[in-house]
Amino acid sequence: MIIAIFVAIMALSGLFLVYPAPLKQNGPAETVKSGMVDSDLTPADVKPPVIIDNPVLITDYRRQLTREYSLMHYGEPLETIVPRAIVVHWTASDSCEGVFNYFKGEEAQRDREYGKLNLTAHFLVDKDGAIYRLTPENQLNRHAIGLNWCSIGIENVGGAGGKEDLTQAQLQSNTELVRYLKSKHPTIEYLLGHYQQDQAKKAGLWKEKIAGYNTGKPDPGRQFMEKLIDNTKDVGLITFPLE
Repeated sequence: MIIAIFVAIMALSGLFLVYPAPLKQNGPAETVKSGMVDSDLTPADVKPPVIIDNPVLITDYRRQLTREYSLMHYGEPLETIVPRAIVVHWTASDSCEGVFNYFKGEEAQRDREYGKLNLTAHFLVDKDGAIYRLTPENQLNRHAIGLNWCSIGIENVGGAGGKEDLTQAQLQSNTELVRYLKSKHPTIEYLLGHYQQDQAKKAGLWKEKIAGYNTGKPDPGRQFMEKLIDNTKDVGLITFPLE
């Protein structure tokens, strides 16, 4: 009864929206040789975490902006990805609702010279560990320069002022989510923190047509990534040296 009342309230408030159908794939990703550890993990082996579908505005206009962004940065007008990496972030904010409202609209509020497509990630994890899915997992989102074409982004509420304050509940949820995504998408090979983007360049994951378009990032913090990598080391994902 309490759950039903809660859902009704959230529906009336507009926080939970109708979740769209998965986007059509553009096609397989190019093959890249790697030293990935083999993993026999399958969806049947992994209990999926509780995921709340809470989509941003996914409209024809957003899809248009996605194609324009992709053409500008990758040379082809893609809307979807074949995921090869999971990139972990923090929001640099302590408000889950504020972050969602920032991601919700189609148009970016800053850095518009690099494309009008708004920033968003595929997942948003609140400090209590609640996992919100903001877009389909195969949607091309703007969350990590050079890596958007091939990566699923997980944002974690926290990191305001650069403080490493992500919670144990978030670590547990990220662990379950990484394991679930790897079992669901066998094409995923890499797990990295946003701050490890330079190492992704060396691995051949980086793709960017605009020279010099790159910004240094600290998220989600070395300590969090060290624990997350340790928690998922049996999954068979390639990780990078921690700095």
